Amino acid sequence: MSGHSKWATTKRQKEEVDAKRSGLFTKLSKNISVAAREGTDPKMNFKLRIAIDKAKAASMPKDNIERAVARGSGAGGGQLERVLYEGFGPEGIAVMVEAVTDNKNRTFSEIKQYFSRNGGNLGSANSVGWMFELRGVIEISSALTDEQELVLIDAGLLEVRTHGEGQLLNTELSKLQAVKERAEKLGMTVVEASTGYVAKELLTPKKEEAVLAFLDGLDELDDVDSIYTNANI
Repeated sequence: MSGHSKWATTKRQKEEVDAKRSGLFTKLSKNISVAAREGTDPKMNFKLRIAIDKAKAASMPKDNIERAVARGSGAGGGQLERVLYEGFGPEGIAVMVEAVTDNKNRTFSEIKQYFSRNGGNLGSANSVGWMFELRGVIEISSALTDEQELVLIDAGLLEVRTHGEGQLLNTELSKLQAVKERAEKLGMTVVEASTGYVAKELLTPKKEEAVLAFLDGLDELDDVDSIYTNANI
C-alpha cells in the first residue's frame, strides 16, 4: 500500500475465503454499531453512512446491516466502544490500532501479547500518535489531472499520495464529504471514503515481508477494526 498509512481489512480481500468473509462481516457490523450510537439516520450521520457504504461494498446482507444499526441504537443489546492503541512494529515502524470491543481488558491483553510475540512493542498514549494526523481519506481508482487537483484543493484537499494505479486524497476532516462529492462530479471513481490517521512522514522498511506479516497477523485479531502505519509498503 505504497504511500498510505492505513492498513484496512477491506483491502485484504478477505471475502475470497468464506471463513474470513464471516470475520470481515463481524468487524463491519461492529463499526456500524459504534457509528449508529451517534444517530441511526445515515443521511444525518456521516460516520454511519461511511460504515454502511463499506459494508455494502463488501456485499454484506441488508439484514446484517440493519441488525448492526439496531445494536448501536441500543435495541440489540451489548455495548460496544472504540479504543485506540499505539506502538512500534518490526523495524521500528509506528503503528496505531483502532479496535471495537465490548471488553477493553480482553482486547488490550490480546493486542499487547500480539505485539510482544511478533517483534513489536505496545506503547502508551501518544507514543506514536504525534507522528500522525487525523484526516479524511478518499481512495480513487485513477490519477487526478492538474486541473482536477486544483478544483479539489478549493474543496478541502490537502495532499495526494500514490496508491497502486490510483491515488489517496487526504482532506480536512470537515471537508471529507465535500471533496468526495466534488471528486465524483469530476468523474472520479471513489473506491472508499473514510476518516483515519495519516502518517506525517513515511518510513520504508528494509524487510518488507516481515512488516507485511506483522500487519496481516494483527489484522486477523477479532476486535481490530483498522490499522494505521507509517510504513511505506
